[in-house]
Amino acid sequence: MKKFLSTAYSENAFNVASLLLRLTFGLIICIHHGFPKLMHFSNQQAIFFDPFHIGHKWSLILVLFAEIFCGLLLVLGLFTRFAALVLVIQLAVAAFLFHKGQGLDHQELALLYLTAFSSILLIGPGRFSVDGMMGR
Repeated sequence: MKKFLSTAYSENAFNVASLLLRLTFGLIICIHHGFPKLMHFSNQQAIFFDPFHIGHKWSLILVLFAEIFCGLLLVLGLFTRFAALVLVIQLAVAAFLFHKGQGLDHQELALLYLTAFSSILLIGPGRFSVDGMMGR
């Protein structure tokens, strides 16, 4: 009980927490959001949200890069801050442009992911990652 109420910093707990954060959110964004978009690519390529006017297909490709490739990089802990930055940008677009004016009930999930990936961007990969093992 004494350790539970302590405010002391534990490096092992920090590294385990960063691993859990990376694994959980990296896998969820990849499996629950990226793969379904990839499976329905042909249906979505003509209607996908295009906030920067680069074309619906290219906007979808960039989102797939973020959600699948960067999500998997986070799971591995490889180029963690780069992957987290890409996902932060993608989710900021989703929360503040795609769901603009829709209310918190529509923005909630994007804001949750945005917070998680912003946290990963700030704290880094932790020791239990490829980056951590390589000493980056």
